[in-house]
This record gives sequence, structure tokens and C-alpha cells, in this order.
Amino acid sequence: MHLAVLVFASAATMATYALDNGLMRTPPMGWLAWERYRCDIDCKYDPKNCISENLFIDMADRLFEDGWKELGYVYVNIDDCWSSMERDKDGRLQPDPNRFPGGIPRLARYLHDRGLKLGIYGDMGTHTCGGYPGTTLDKIEIDAQTFADWEVDMFKFDGCYSNALEQELGYPRMSKALNATGRPIGYSCSWPAYQGGLPPKVNYTKLGQICNLWRNYGDIQDSWSSVLSIADWFFENQDVLAPAAGPGRWNDPDMLVIGDFGLSLEQSRSQMALWAIMAAPLFMSNDLRTISGEARSILQNKMIISINQDPLGIQGRRILKEKSGIEVFWRPLSDNASALVFFSRRTDMPYRYKTSLTKLNYTTGSYKVTDVYTGQTDVLKDSTDFVVSVNPTGVVMWYVSAPGKLRYHPFIGRGKLRRPVYDTDENAHPRVFL
Repeated sequence: MHLAVLVFASAATMATYALDNGLMRTPPMGWLAWERYRCDIDCKYDPKNCISENLFIDMADRLFEDGWKELGYVYVNIDDCWSSMERDKDGRLQPDPNRFPGGIPRLARYLHDRGLKLGIYGDMGTHTCGGYPGTTLDKIEIDAQTFADWEVDMFKFDGCYSNALEQELGYPRMSKALNATGRPIGYSCSWPAYQGGLPPKVNYTKLGQICNLWRNYGDIQDSWSSVLSIADWFFENQDVLAPAAGPGRWNDPDMLVIGDFGLSLEQSRSQMALWAIMAAPLFMSNDLRTISGEARSILQNKMIISINQDPLGIQGRRILKEKSGIEVFWRPLSDNASALVFFSRRTDMPYRYKTSLTKLNYTTGSYKVTDVYTGQTDVLKDSTDFVVSVNPTGVVMWYVSAPGKLRYHPFIGRGKLRRPVYDTDENAHPRVFL
């Protein structure tokens, strides 16, 4: 049986348990404030960058006017530090009146008029991570209804200042409360990130029943070391994480920091490619008002977005780790297609990596391969050796149109090969199949 069919059958079985709101059948896309703007509330001396309605209006304008919305970037998400330090007289959360003078409903209407969606942030503890009012267990229903009344479209529920028992009760309860409002609200849970991200503390079947997406790991920072550590954790644990993902329920490795300050051009291309292979939510955290043309071209790459948004929703895997520092990632896609990423961990010079589609377990036939960054297209026979030159910390990413079917091999499934496989190249090193 075709591997993609095997995985999809499993995903379809699990999909019956997914959060019953019909949302986020492909990974959500948009813009999120946190990594770039954190808890900047100094609107007197930093009015362009403080957490205020003006910042979110500015980003909404950019999504609407600069071609982002048409590509799928439709969410504008408020993170921490938006609220007043006190609830109102009726016990409801309220925005800071100086920084959000029009209130959240007016901001939501502004976005909706432009075909965009509004996301907001809360925390199930006594306080948010930034020290603002949290949503304790007794406040879950009133806060869910408040967000629905404000016409919010997505809610991120963090977990600072709460314990394991409160999380066990609170995350499912908020899911039920959001559904009870009657308004479709995408639900992002930070629950697994506070429990180490892995079984037995984390039950991914249960998460798929209550959440549309969830943070598995720590916050991303604007650095290559942070991006790499997150990617490594996800792929090292892919046997646990990949089966949990699918339409309506996604692992979330956190924001795209492309266009900020910490990544080189090659590293920016790598983050985009690896996030697409992971079927990750694509939430940019950058300044869309001043973003460079190079960063924009990466984030607006239509072929990579189409890979990320593939309707099968199967999370890709790392299939090879070479001693040379090259790693190969693979994701099955609709229409018998697939995506390949050749990634270099090297930091010295471009590396010429030699392989063939046969060695990557494609069946006999000719394949159309398109480099998603250059647009170059070639036709390769499965047995033909080819060389890709991969820049340090960079990627080569291919969209592969497959006329035949992939062989089922244990290294792509849950098993592992019992022996190393060698290149025919006399200088090749043993490969580790995952």
C-alpha cells in the first residue's frame, strides 16, 4: 500500500475525535505580536511598536494591502499584555482603555471588514505570563462568552501561574465553553508545552479532541540556535508528534521569525521550508511595515505555502541524517506528489550532496521536480544520480510530482532499518535512517 494512504487512513480515523468546530482544516496562517513586540506597553515613547490597537490596525492594513491575505495570512493575533489590570464591574476581562480606546469589538470589525480574522490571548492561571489578569477555573465560561461577544476568531490559552491539575481541568473546560458560545473560535492550547511535550504526561489523542492547535515546546527566540533547537526537538520526536497532527489539529513549533534580526537569508529559507514540511501553523512575528523584499519573497512563496497547506494534512518527517551534516526531510502530498528538503547543518561552505530518488525510496519512473525557491524544473528518472548544492545552514526544497507510488519502507514508517545503507559513491558515509 502507498505510504501516504497508510498514514492518511490513520489520520482519518483520528479526525473523528477532533474539536468539533470545523475550523483550521489546514494549518492557520497570519501574524502574531509576541516574538517581535513582546510586552511593549510604552505608547508614549514608542507609539509605533507598543501593544495597542494601532499596531494591530497597521498589521491588518499590511496583510490586506500587500498581498498577504490572498495567500492565506488572515489572522491578526493579539498576545499578552493587552488587557487592563482589573476586570470590569461584571467580572469580565477588558482591554487597556488607553491602548485600545475603541475596544476589542471595534478592532474585530475593522479586521472583518477586510476579510481578516482576530485572535486574542489568555492564560488559565491566576495571571498571564506578563502579569495581567488570568482566567481561573471559575472564570472560563464568562471569558469564553466575552470573546464570542467581541467576535474573536481565535483564542490562545497559555498556562503560566497554573498547576498540572488546573490544566487538566481547565483546557478541556475552555474547549467546551468556546463551543457552547455558538461562535466558531479556533482554539490554541499551550498545555503540552507545560507538561514536557511528550507522553505519558501529554495525551495527544485527548488534545486532538479539544484543541485545533497546541504549543508543544518552548517559545521561539529571534536566533538560529532557537529555530534549530525547536526543529531538532520536533523531528527527534516525530514518531510521537506526526501521528497527532491532521486537519483541524496541529502541532505548533511557534512563530516564523523571518524578517526580524536573528536569521540570515539562508536560515530564513530553512525555517520556512522546515515549518512547511512539519505542516506547522504559519504565524509571522515581524514588522510588516518595514519587512525586506528578501524576507517577503520567502514568506510569500506560493509553492511552499501550497505544501504547508496541503489538504491531506500529513506532517512530514526527517528520513535521513548523513554524517556529512546533510539531512533529508520528506512529506507526502495530495495528487500523489511529495515534498523533499535537503538541509545542511554545516557552517563552512556549500556541500554537494549526491543521491537519487531510488535511494530516497521512490519507485521506478520519471519524476518532475521543481525547486521551490528558484522555480527551476527538471525531469528525473528514479535511478538517475543527481547532486544538490546546499549552502551552510540552508536548504534545497523540491516539489516532486510523482507518476507512481512510493514503496513502503520501514524507515519512513515507525520501524527502523536493521542495517546502514550506503551510497554508491566511494566517499560516502553510512546513513542513519530514522
